[in-house]
Amino acid sequence: QDMVASCAQERQSVLDHELFQLMKEGILDPVSTRNFMVGVWPVIERFPGYMSHNLLKTRFGRSEGDNLARRWLVRNIRVEQNHAEYWLNWAEGAGVARHEVLEGNLPKGSQSLADWCEEVSSNDSLAAGIAATNYAVEGATGDWSQLVYESQAYATSLPETGRKASLRWLQLHAAYDDTHPWEALEIVCALMGMTPPADMVEHVAECIRRSYVSMRVTLDRCLDARARLDTLSDVAA
Repeated sequence: QDMVASCAQERQSVLDHELFQLMKEGILDPVSTRNFMVGVWPVIERFPGYMSHNLLKTRFGRSEGDNLARRWLVRNIRVEQNHAEYWLNWAEGAGVARHEVLEGNLPKGSQSLADWCEEVSSNDSLAAGIAATNYAVEGATGDWSQLVYESQAYATSLPETGRKASLRWLQLHAAYDDTHPWEALEIVCALMGMTPPADMVEHVAECIRRSYVSMRVTLDRCLDARARLDTLSDVAA
């Protein structure tokens, strides 16, 4: 509980990011929309891979935490694969062609979150890897997905034809991730035990905070500064 509370401010800063506020109001400009769909795609596409890296760290029978992590990761890797297709549907509904998401140039610096998830999942402990990705990234994603999905302004900004399919990714994450991150945190607690060393707890907390910071950096790089100024000027007028 202390660890979660110590990361709350950084988590809220993701939810409060300007990109999501503009998206919620249905006024995110086309360039930033394209940058978001293309820039975040590496995380969406690689997320089953991050979980696979963590799965490789488990050993059946070594501990109850290992057993829990193994079962949970195996079950959910397949689910994440389906989410990639839903992301592409969302992008197309938002006016970003599928080939652009798959092959387009990434916004400069937008790899921050993807690189961090790859690093922590490949090289850190099982507890840190699950905490940084399945708890932190998916948890904050559930927060902002709920914010955007519940926005009538955003829904009506999408073409009526195919709107339901376009919103499917948001719909699933707004509900699915409501429990998924807490399941991940429960596994982290099982892995760390009832009396974990203070430095181990702080390390996991730092990994969680770094996930939130990396999310913000990626979102910053997706916002098109010139178009954002034009949009704000129009709103003020």
